[in-house]
Amino acid sequence: MIDYELYPGKERKEKEKYEKKEPIISIITPYYNTNKYIDITVNSVLNQTFPYFEWIIVDDGSTNEEDIEKLKNIEKLDNRIKVYHKENEGPAAARDFGAKKISETSKYLVFLDSDDLINSTYLECAYWTLETNKKASWAYADTINFDGQEFTWVKGYHPKREMKENILVMTAMIRKEAFLKVNGFEIRDKNVYEDWCLWLKMIKAEMYPVRMSFLGFWYRKKAIEESELQQSNANNKKKAMSYVNKILSQINDDRKKSFSKIKNGIQYPKEDYNWEEIVDKVDEIIVPKKEKKNKINILMIIPWMTMGGADKFNLDILKRSDKNKYNFIVISTEPNKNEWRQYFEESAIVYDLTTFLDRKYWTSFVNYIIEKEQIDIIFNTNSTYGYNILPYLKVKHPEIPIMDYVHMEEWYNRNGGFSRDSSSVSSVIDKTYVCNANSEKILVNYFKREPKDVSTMYIGVDEKIYDPSKFDKEKILQQMNIKTNGKFVISYICRISEQKRPFLLIRIIEKLKKERDDFLFIIAGDGPLLKDMKKEAKRLGVDNKMIFLGNVKDTEKIYAISDLTINCSIKEGLALTAYESLAMGVPVISCDVGGQKELINKDVGVIVPCMQKEKEIFNYNYKEKEIIPYVEGINKILNNLESYKKNARKRILDGFTIDNMIENIGKIFEEINKNPNSKKIENAKNMHDNIDITKELITKYFISTRDEYSYLAREFNIKNVDIDWKLEKEENKAIYYENTLEYKIKHPFYVILVKLHIYPLVKKIIKRGE
Repeated sequence: MIDYELYPGKERKEKEKYEKKEPIISIITPYYNTNKYIDITVNSVLNQTFPYFEWIIVDDGSTNEEDIEKLKNIEKLDNRIKVYHKENEGPAAARDFGAKKISETSKYLVFLDSDDLINSTYLECAYWTLETNKKASWAYADTINFDGQEFTWVKGYHPKREMKENILVMTAMIRKEAFLKVNGFEIRDKNVYEDWCLWLKMIKAEMYPVRMSFLGFWYRKKAIEESELQQSNANNKKKAMSYVNKILSQINDDRKKSFSKIKNGIQYPKEDYNWEEIVDKVDEIIVPKKEKKNKINILMIIPWMTMGGADKFNLDILKRSDKNKYNFIVISTEPNKNEWRQYFEESAIVYDLTTFLDRKYWTSFVNYIIEKEQIDIIFNTNSTYGYNILPYLKVKHPEIPIMDYVHMEEWYNRNGGFSRDSSSVSSVIDKTYVCNANSEKILVNYFKREPKDVSTMYIGVDEKIYDPSKFDKEKILQQMNIKTNGKFVISYICRISEQKRPFLLIRIIEKLKKERDDFLFIIAGDGPLLKDMKKEAKRLGVDNKMIFLGNVKDTEKIYAISDLTINCSIKEGLALTAYESLAMGVPVISCDVGGQKELINKDVGVIVPCMQKEKEIFNYNYKEKEIIPYVEGINKILNNLESYKKNARKRILDGFTIDNMIENIGKIFEEINKNPNSKKIENAKNMHDNIDITKELITKYFISTRDEYSYLAREFNIKNVDIDWKLEKEENKAIYYENTLEYKIKHPFYVILVKLHIYPLVKKIIKRGE
């Protein structure tokens, strides 16, 4: 879900003071009577996290004195802004004019229209992706269309498709040498697909782009009657297509004469790591140096930014922490759609490494961020890559304290999951925090952690948002078109996956239905087992007792219509849904896992024993003795509902609010920053001469997760990106296909070669199609 109101540039951030350097990037903006939108564009440019740019605004003969005056004021805002004036010839001519005015030191051009916007990290990510993909000629990001027409434009690059229709947007970062090689736009007419012509000229010159897979560009998609492009389509299409067809004809002629190649682009996310050396830095990259502020700078390493309890915890820390004390930089490490990225970006600088960098450069980028942002604390939460890089980071930066947060131990996941990951690198972690006392005991007793290095910090909930007095139950039911007919509403709110045991829930409903008929189950969530869950409910004849809502953003509304919530997970830390439910005055029945009973006592709900071992998570044949306690618990609560409801919210107010959590974590940040663990510093310094061992840990992680990462990358592209997969498979195997499990199964010799590190031979074989 995109929030089209969260566009970049709404506010201009406080200007950072950087060491002065000549510009590396030149932003070029044609301007013609556009006073209406330019201020927001200015903000989006001046908010960029990479400072070494110049912004050349070309006034293309504006006739409105107010607009000309506006440009004078804009030029005064920043010494990186330069305004030039010329006679009106159209945007293509203005861009060519601006390209002639750029500094000699500039390596890259970015064409940004005066009413469009770029994400705050756009320049930095594009700079890094082109510096690490030396043969690519330009880089572009996925697009959000807003203000008039609202939709996303997520197009995978394929040159043959681009020759049929223009799927690329004008705003991209282009190598200066590539732009000059094709002589720029060379167009003086207006509204003639000048951007399409430029891309075709670059295709003709055997150039190709990098597609960064994050929504980094905001295109102001005006109403049809306002759009110049629409006017072009309606009134000038013949002339516009004459330019396009001329270049297409030249491309076809060149291919016939010289067998010139049309090259495919680079698409992120992708997997191509194969034992390359993990380097500390990319030599060509310039690290901006800025004045240190009186804040604690925290680097948070996370897997993704999507809907879930752990992700909500991360987001709450960012949103609630004192902005005058803390500055957050977030790095994510798993291919994902990241529906919550916008919300993270409201409170932090965000980089999704999977969207613009090969994995072999991730370590260099993390070092770059640590140096540039003068990081004071490294905070890892649920990132497996994060755990594998922590030893290296501690040896490289021994004085920076490291902390992590473990939400649960998962015995079905690598015999401990993140608890095992954390414990394996405990020699470099100053402090590990867990969400419940039971997990703390496991880390100390089972994983042999030092007791002083592990502490419990309860997550908490925002009792001001989750406040039953703010909601009208009947109105919400009407809005959702739910008719309860006076029946009790029991809600099951979670990701529909093996961990949550949805098939156990269906058996519980089946058993409960035999005893009473005065209930209705609301299923709020999505996930890999949702489809099968619906089938099983129908097979057992309980689908008439269930309403499936899919993902629900405003879960507080679900609690508001509920009398009871149920959690039958085989594993939890301390479920966020339990906090939220109780805050809304709704009692909870839960399996006795993790720290659930630390929150849910006999006054606010029922704890049911867990009779299934975690290693049996994929066994859906639940026994009666597992089902009956849930049914008995549901009956007990529904028969004494008012008493449970009265106690539920009080339980939260007495010590489990989000304000408690933020106050606690603020104290933690202050303490760990002032008093880093001296033993961990000593451990790191003792390893300094053997830092290559820590790099090998990263290498082994990359190699061991190749298939998994390749699968996630391909799934992301299939589900979220408009790509012609038939063409890609036939013509671009080296980029899309060679690393998939499907290809490896068909080509077992590939696996042998990779294990023997004979990767050049692999490339040759794939190229020949053997």
